[in-house]
Amino acid sequence: MSDEQNSEADGQEKEANAPATAGGKRRRTGWRRLLPTWRMVLGGVLLIVLLVSGALVAGYLLVSIPAPNKAAAAQTNVFLYADGTQIARDGEVNRENVTLSQVPKTTQRAVLAAEDRDFYHESAIDPKAMVRAGWNMVTGKGRQSGSTITQQYVKNYYLEQEQTVSRKAKEFFIALKLDREVSKNDILQGYLNTSYFGRNAYGIQSAAHAYYGKDVGKLTPEEGAYLAALVNSPNAYDTRAHPENKRRAVARWEYVMDGMVKKGWLSKASRDGAKFPEPDKAKPPGNMAGERGYLVEAVKNHLIGNDIIDERRLAAGGFRITTTIQPKKQKAMREAVDKELMSRLDKKNRKIDKHVRAGGSSVDPKTGEVVAMYGGIGYTKQYVNNATRRDYQVGSTFKPFIFASALQNKSKTQSGSPITPRTIYDGTNKREVVSDGHGTDYSPANEDDRSYGQIPVTTAMDKSVNSVFAQMGIDVGPKRVKDTAVDLGIPESVPNMPDDGSIALGVTTASTLDMAEAYATLANHGKHGTYSLVRKATRGGEVVNLPDHDPKQAIPRDAADTTTAILRSVVKSGTGTAAQSAGRPAAGKTGTAEEDKAAWFAGYTPDLATVVSVMGQDSNSGVQKPLYGAAGETRVNGGGFPAKIWGSYTKTALKGRPAKDFKLDTKGNADLPSTQSPSTNGPTTQPPSSDTPVSPPPSTDRPTDRPTTPTAPPSVPTTPPPPTGDPGIGGVDGGNPNGGNDPGGVNGGGDPGNGGIGQNGAQGGGGGGVPRTQSQRSW
Repeated sequence: MSDEQNSEADGQEKEANAPATAGGKRRRTGWRRLLPTWRMVLGGVLLIVLLVSGALVAGYLLVSIPAPNKAAAAQTNVFLYADGTQIARDGEVNRENVTLSQVPKTTQRAVLAAEDRDFYHESAIDPKAMVRAGWNMVTGKGRQSGSTITQQYVKNYYLEQEQTVSRKAKEFFIALKLDREVSKNDILQGYLNTSYFGRNAYGIQSAAHAYYGKDVGKLTPEEGAYLAALVNSPNAYDTRAHPENKRRAVARWEYVMDGMVKKGWLSKASRDGAKFPEPDKAKPPGNMAGERGYLVEAVKNHLIGNDIIDERRLAAGGFRITTTIQPKKQKAMREAVDKELMSRLDKKNRKIDKHVRAGGSSVDPKTGEVVAMYGGIGYTKQYVNNATRRDYQVGSTFKPFIFASALQNKSKTQSGSPITPRTIYDGTNKREVVSDGHGTDYSPANEDDRSYGQIPVTTAMDKSVNSVFAQMGIDVGPKRVKDTAVDLGIPESVPNMPDDGSIALGVTTASTLDMAEAYATLANHGKHGTYSLVRKATRGGEVVNLPDHDPKQAIPRDAADTTTAILRSVVKSGTGTAAQSAGRPAAGKTGTAEEDKAAWFAGYTPDLATVVSVMGQDSNSGVQKPLYGAAGETRVNGGGFPAKIWGSYTKTALKGRPAKDFKLDTKGNADLPSTQSPSTNGPTTQPPSSDTPVSPPPSTDRPTDRPTTPTAPPSVPTTPPPPTGDPGIGGVDGGNPNGGNDPGGVNGGGDPGNGGIGQNGAQGGGGGGVPRTQSQRSW
């Protein structure tokens, strides 16, 4: 017998000889002694049940229904500039209680459809939702809901709004007691009178006036459903304050309407005939006039959107909030807009001038702090904040992200050549985009249908050549381009940022604040941290935890610095020469939305990243309008008013600080080629103002990462020969703007003029051709 068999036999013999227990059973030996018996397990379970039951009984007996909390008469929030001086107080609470009989049945049921469809037939609490919410708060997953209407009413009326386990426990017991002592109708009435609907409105009556200018009893079913939808997220679903969120708001409204049909509270015919009830314009409080309202609104959105302070808790008031806005820079931005744009408008004699809007944001690249923001001519006059709105195309200000992504991903052209500033692309107008040697049926046009021939990437960036960057977007891969934009700081949730070929042409509708954050990352050598509008927030003795800036290398430094080098060329000799008025080294990019509905300039120095946009919008309808003829100009593009505002603001904002040059580490990529095309088929004498995105191709024809069609590509990019010099580029792109009868052909109109003097003294080309008209579609 083997040793192993002998050992096993000995073990069996010992177990057989083990002493028996009092009940006649043998005692367990070895590892079995470590396991609990079934009696121990059962006893443990019963003990836990008794403890939990006892805790529930004790909690029910000890927690009483308290007096209404102070939030029922909410306090004032105080907003301060970075230096401690006051911006504004957010005013008094708008509240008016009504009885349940005054609220139409359709509105009552809309709220139930939105928040708690089984309210009249369920318990006051939802244990599963309570456990889930409590666990998520303990594990740091942010604020959670899932409460019944009774629980929400308890929180609104009796408790503070902080998200803590103790508050959730109190809510649990008070809801149980309230459900036994108060009728369901009384609870619903209290809920409707204490819920926050946005626009500083507490209660359904105040909300009816704030959004529709009528008493609650006159609300239509559609209007009641919209107000019910607001309860879930008032900040997000106000389509007047955030027009870019209208799709989400309509979806939420449809959810409410469909819920009413499902419960039998609304007929299918009425639902089919219902249309979304657009709310009235907001009427901001008088103490928010001027720029104060824009700053307060932006700070509130920042705190709410980043889950720093709950929306209802912030509305309850009592906070003292120190912002990052610096008064001197704020004044500099306001004065730059007034000087370079608003003073040029003639609203009495030019109808288009009534549609002109401007927005701007400025970020410190090192700290991530927003130091200045221009939202509009006045919060009580133009309610929507033009600095934070996300509904205008960013145009060619997106092109640097494509190039940065090419460097980040070490992308290559269709022929296998690395993409660098010196890489030659075909800038022919309406050149078909190709992928893997196959055509894509996608042929974007350049500005004014202009062809450039074979040009290096630097020239393509200087002149914003759409055909080049549409191809580069496919070479890099649209998904990679989107990822780089997000790495730089563009929120992934920004509207119209597809991961298909159309992303390359600036169809994204990011805000000036979003773009300033991304350009600040380029200025900071590819490092990106959390941007902030708030330095400190307190409430009584409580200090609110704020996210750390904590910058990390978002894209490689050489990718960011090479992008900066190529964008310096745009300011030196491309479409952004007006930004030279800042009087210090700068990099930037112009952009224009489709049909000239918006013009952009995004630029930075080593100390400051700022993005300015000039937009067209009808004041009454809210419809976006082309800017043709605004301020007396034939057209408005990024190199005009936006670049001038940027230069004027930057010069004043950095006054007294020594001018810094960029310290770039490009790994040899900063040796930029000539901005003159080496091809014999060079650019025409028309002005290089191609900074407008084309309309994206139809969804069925949009190129993907690997589009294939039987059509062969017209050409493939190749690696360029070494540059042969630096001949000057005439007019706007490199010469003296004052040279020639028309400065380099800014408008491409009139008789051909003599071109300006180029960077090295070469004679540039003059303007020429037919003046641009509105009928010539802007690409």
